[in-house]
Amino acid sequence: MQTPESPKLELISHPAFPPLAVKRIVGSITAKGDDWLHLRWRVVGADIVLIPPFAGKRRADGLWRTTCFELFAMVGEGPNYAEFNFSPSEAFAAYDFDTYREGMRERALPRAPILSWRGGRSGLAIMDVAIPRESVPSGKIGLSAVIEEEGGTKSYWALAHAPGDPDFHHPTCFAATLAAPNRP
Repeated sequence: MQTPESPKLELISHPAFPPLAVKRIVGSITAKGDDWLHLRWRVVGADIVLIPPFAGKRRADGLWRTTCFELFAMVGEGPNYAEFNFSPSEAFAAYDFDTYREGMRERALPRAPILSWRGGRSGLAIMDVAIPRESVPSGKIGLSAVIEEEGGTKSYWALAHAPGDPDFHHPTCFAATLAAPNRP
């Protein structure tokens, strides 16, 4: 898999947590000039996806407890990495980790990401995120999503899954590469 010009990054539902209606999630990451990255998750079968209430553009913890879209980016060869959470509510989170699930702290961003959820009962929903390029380390990345559907059913989607319970922090999930920006 490749990025930033990758047209499609197919996410896979964790086999132990199947969705009710969601059929497919396809992600993409594209560079918008040297200063911005555009992330997109295209959700097929989104008829009964639950969307958290509008929260406005602000930082918030615990976004993964309901429908949320995530990007993980390893710093160099690791083990430190960054985690970004984006909610259809427009709330977001950004964290740094020193190693696997250790040393978590808030990640500074030069500007808040721009989030846009488009969906409804048409069966297709799109989550778009624009984030300053300098906020996201180049190297191995993981693209993922937590999808909550009516009745509380949750499915966990990633480029790859490690054995056991869903764990987007696991190195197995860092299954794509984000190239360094082209700087003059």
